[in-house]
Amino acid sequence: MVSDKPLQILVTNDDGVDSLGLHELARSMVELGQVTVVAPDSEYSGASASIGSIFEDDREVHRAMIDGIDSVWTVSGPPALCVMYAHLGAFDFTPDLVVSGINPGANVGRSVYYSGTLGAAITARNYGIPGVAVSQAVDSGAVEGQAWGEIVAQLDWRIAAGVAQRVVEAILPETQVDHSPGTAPVININVPHRPLDEIEGWAWTEVAPGPQRTMSRVRLKPKPGHLGGYNVEFEFGSADEDPEAGTDVAVVSERVSVSYISTMTAVEPTRMGTTEAVMKSLNGFFADHR
Repeated sequence: MVSDKPLQILVTNDDGVDSLGLHELARSMVELGQVTVVAPDSEYSGASASIGSIFEDDREVHRAMIDGIDSVWTVSGPPALCVMYAHLGAFDFTPDLVVSGINPGANVGRSVYYSGTLGAAITARNYGIPGVAVSQAVDSGAVEGQAWGEIVAQLDWRIAAGVAQRVVEAILPETQVDHSPGTAPVININVPHRPLDEIEGWAWTEVAPGPQRTMSRVRLKPKPGHLGGYNVEFEFGSADEDPEAGTDVAVVSERVSVSYISTMTAVEPTRMGTTEAVMKSLNGFFADHR
């Protein structure tokens, strides 16, 4: 029996409640259900599915405002924690679906391990809730020395929000399924930084084994006036010019990339030499202590 209650959609992100991408995404979900935004109160990019220390730290929750959204909350913690709080009843609703984004910058290749945007969707799956992560690519050829804020300000969030709305509408039947923990679908959407009429459609993609662009070196630069203190400087390598066909990295410059993200599961060992060494070591450990 299909419930007559409105679909409860939790919208979050890892860039903080003030991100315009979050606002555009939340408003695009309104016609599909009851939208509640629960987002970090500050930047948590790269937080993955981290929830931080929840037993000793004093977390704060505040009401906030987004134009067009009735219920908005901030949490002094990462997006996965926002999902956990919502699922456990902190905001007087139980999410049927979690939609996370819109992240400025593609989450493809190796970045899926670290993305807080994806971390929120993966945490939703842990509770049996379908999750959708949405990211907007930026131009890899940004002007030398151009500040990140200037790059983000040029993004047109409406295209990614429109794509997300279509995908969410298509998977609404999944929100009626009683998914056991860890089995709900997680969909990762990446949209090119192009006008809509220049986007060459979309494609199902695999996650590329490498990054979209490498980080080649990290240097520590002494911080003036702080003995033993350093600033961290990053150097980035060139973009992957020959990504594996059919992967998210290969697709996202021209087409929308849509990927199903698998669960993390144990697998049968494949490196038998290493496997035998581990077995011998552990067997010896228990034998020595008997």
